[in-house]
Amino acid sequence: MPAETFVSRLNEQIAHEFAAHQQYVACAVYYDAETLPQLARFFYRQAMEERDHAMMMVQYLIDADAEVTIPGVTAPQTTFGNIVEPVALALEQEKRVSEQIGGLTTLARELGDYSGEQFLQWFIKEQVEEVSSMSSLLTVVERARENPLLAEEYLARETVGDGGQDPTSPHAAGGAL
Repeated sequence: MPAETFVSRLNEQIAHEFAAHQQYVACAVYYDAETLPQLARFFYRQAMEERDHAMMMVQYLIDADAEVTIPGVTAPQTTFGNIVEPVALALEQEKRVSEQIGGLTTLARELGDYSGEQFLQWFIKEQVEEVSSMSSLLTVVERARENPLLAEEYLARETVGDGGQDPTSPHAAGGAL
């Protein structure tokens, strides 16, 4: 069974992942309302990835016979001044999550929780991809600020991220919903 400190911090991370889910839904809704379907679709997919990340953590805690806490989250930002703001917010969020995952990994190692540390390795790899994808998208939307359809064309043409399709990912509670 994982250390109580690690379980507590992983439950906090579940809250962060659900908050990221809500924020990405808010970004997607903004783009939907702006009639930018490619950007909306991208953020709806990202929202589902964040939800799945939370559920992977839930499943890990269940499997480890540890307490799971499903938290409430703070309301996301829902208004944006332009097409760049949601992506800039998302990049900062991904950087913050990378730091959180790194901190959890360090904690697991310090506590000698090798299964917890091993579980988090996939998330470290995932965060590198998430930061890279969001950074690239930010560059694109900054260039397309005055003509958002250029960002739409980019997303229609390019594959950004893995779309949550990684066969090496941990199992999420509830399975494939």
